[in-house]
Amino acid sequence: MSKPSVQRLGRPGAARSLALGAGLVALLVVVLASLAIGSRPVPPDVVLAALLGHDVPVGDQRAVVELRVPRTVIGLVVGIGLGVSGALIQAVTRNPLADPGILGVTAGSSFFVALGVVVLGLSSPDQYVWLALAGALVATVAVALVGGSGRASVDPVRLTLAGVALTAVLAGIVSGLRIADPRTFNALLVWETGSLVDRGWQMAGPVLPFVAVGLVIALLLGGSLNALALGDDVATALGSTVWVTRIAAILAVTLLAGGATAIVGPISFIGLMVPHVARWIACPDQRWIIALTVLLAPVLLLTADILARVVLWPGEMPVGIVTAFVGAPVLIWLVRRQKAFAL
Repeated sequence: MSKPSVQRLGRPGAARSLALGAGLVALLVVVLASLAIGSRPVPPDVVLAALLGHDVPVGDQRAVVELRVPRTVIGLVVGIGLGVSGALIQAVTRNPLADPGILGVTAGSSFFVALGVVVLGLSSPDQYVWLALAGALVATVAVALVGGSGRASVDPVRLTLAGVALTAVLAGIVSGLRIADPRTFNALLVWETGSLVDRGWQMAGPVLPFVAVGLVIALLLGGSLNALALGDDVATALGSTVWVTRIAAILAVTLLAGGATAIVGPISFIGLMVPHVARWIACPDQRWIIALTVLLAPVLLLTADILARVVLWPGEMPVGIVTAFVGAPVLIWLVRRQKAFAL
């Protein structure tokens, strides 16, 4: 029983370690670039001096410490949340085209925020945080209940179909509300484009513990997801409790993707693209896929955010639009690539 497992997971450990090291270096480089590049360019040595508290021009100090440090940290957290949640969803549903939106996370957040706009009269992103997180939790739990209703375990196909159906229903309701009162929903458009602009500690602080708990759960699930990939019967024979693994994965997805969406709004394709790159590097070992995704997902999101700052300089484009431009061709490539379906 163990031989096939080892062969299936087998890519030289040295190659994986090298990829992990390269991912860490790439992350450090993109973090430094995120702190330096913007409407007010700041040289790297001045960035380091500002971070260490040395004397630098007031404008550079404010740009780096007050504006770009929180923005970069939020980019790291959101990238990890979306990327790791995508890896978990693809592993649990065995659907290579899955991302956080497929379980209704994004639709649930948007629906609850829309209710907040209509019922409570909310009008700014920092007022949406808790509603967006609550919407993600409620929608994902609803999808999990529908996907597992009448069965002893959660079925991946039923789970996927339930998520797609709920997403369609909630998106239709939100569209109807927006058409009925477009003036009220103008503020919601800023959040729905997915942006790191004006996202400070006041928005990220309350959500960070949820994302951290979700990440810990995801890291602990790596071995169980490897067993689950061999099939429910084999996983059970290996001593894994299948339904516990799936429920824990759904909980982690809710905390990671829900927290990320609550801070910046819906950003697509991060959770779809990065796990495939990590899987190509690490083969099907979920422990390495999750570890590599933790490094590579923030690299992709922060790189897209840097592009968003310079492409319309001195103005900015929402990072969600940049990821969509990059992600759409990747999605087409994945659909045309037969190996992408071999999860």
